[in-house]
Amino acid sequence: MKTIQLNNGIVIPTPGLGTYRLGRNDREVIHAVRNALDAGYRHIDTASFYDNEYPIGKAIAESRVPREELFVTTKLWGTDILKNGIEQAFEESMLKLDIGYIDLYLVHWPVTGQVAATWRKMEQIYESGRVRAIGVSNHLTHHLEELLSVAAVVPAVNQVELHPYLVMQGLQDYCREKDIVVESWSPLGSSKIPLLADPLLLEIGQRHSRSTAQVILRWNLQKGLLPLPKSSDAKRQKENIALFDFSLSGEEISLIDRLDKGERTGVHPDEIEF
Repeated sequence: MKTIQLNNGIVIPTPGLGTYRLGRNDREVIHAVRNALDAGYRHIDTASFYDNEYPIGKAIAESRVPREELFVTTKLWGTDILKNGIEQAFEESMLKLDIGYIDLYLVHWPVTGQVAATWRKMEQIYESGRVRAIGVSNHLTHHLEELLSVAAVVPAVNQVELHPYLVMQGLQDYCREKDIVVESWSPLGSSKIPLLADPLLLEIGQRHSRSTAQVILRWNLQKGLLPLPKSSDAKRQKENIALFDFSLSGEEISLIDRLDKGERTGVHPDEIEF
């Protein structure tokens, strides 16, 4: 695994394992996370909304991988913001994970009218020392501008839906200017967005004797993004981190950038409802 340094000096392994709908029950989640840790993953991304923090913590405990080698992210859900329950939500995530501390705590989605106030609460959690870094997820440039107008701590990360059909180069550039690492959720698309069958990506994969998924993930890495591919299949998990012995050319990166269609598999951040 490689690492990226965040703006507060700590490092985050890349790529990470996405865990939304990773399994149908706790047993399947534990099995999938154990497989990932055995394959070499050291970065696990979850959220209170995913309802799998407990089995993920259990898998980590059973794995015997030293805690200091792991990087665990979880997220604050919007309803907890609306009911003024941010601190309680954080404590519940701590209890369910039961891993001593959280490496990265994110605001899962922007809540209209609450962006700045939520961030001040996040800063208080950060100052308590129970989390190593704080950031946001699904925040567009205008959300970040609102947040940064009151911030004492610049978000370390902005995790957003990002893939070759949704490049969001303007947001990437803004985050880079502000020293915010961009993480990509759903980097390989979905049944709604069949990236793995894209002719250009297939062709580039054939040139390098690599899968389409590896091409997309390598594109992320070379653009300075941190992808979070999800898979419970042990073979695919291994494939998704075998990314460091080949490179895409500058021309190939540009061709993939041009696939951008503005297509989303998830909800637009300005349209989220809780």
